[in-house]
Amino acid sequence: MAGLTPTTPQPTEITVHQQSRLLEIAFADGERFSIPFELMRVFSPSAEVMGHGPGQETLQTGKREVGIAALEPVGHYGIRPQFDDGHESGIFSWDYLYQLGSRAAEFWADYEAKLAAAGLGRDDPMPGKAGSACGHHHH
Repeated sequence: MAGLTPTTPQPTEITVHQQSRLLEIAFADGERFSIPFELMRVFSPSAEVMGHGPGQETLQTGKREVGIAALEPVGHYGIRPQFDDGHESGIFSWDYLYQLGSRAAEFWADYEAKLAAAGLGRDDPMPGKAGSACGHHHH
């Protein structure tokens, strides 16, 4: 779990744009990013997505239309979005949001590469939702 680095500026403004599915975030250093919900959802820093070690990531697909139902502040270092697909375990630190915003093109390229490697499309439904036997319970 990446903590807050002293160099990461604090956000001065966070706006959720439901229609365009963008999280607009302005930082104290003057930077302003519009981060697509899809990008946040696909790169959610949660165990469910990231796994518990390298190579254990769960590739997320079919998240183009995902929405954010609510944002919950987490201490003074981040937010926990509640996505409308039920995913709400990812805590986004300011540091991580800054990276997602400033390096969005890299993250997208990474995602495209992972999809290609898995032979999946961005809009494919998530596999094994009905009867997955991996012991993960969806509430």
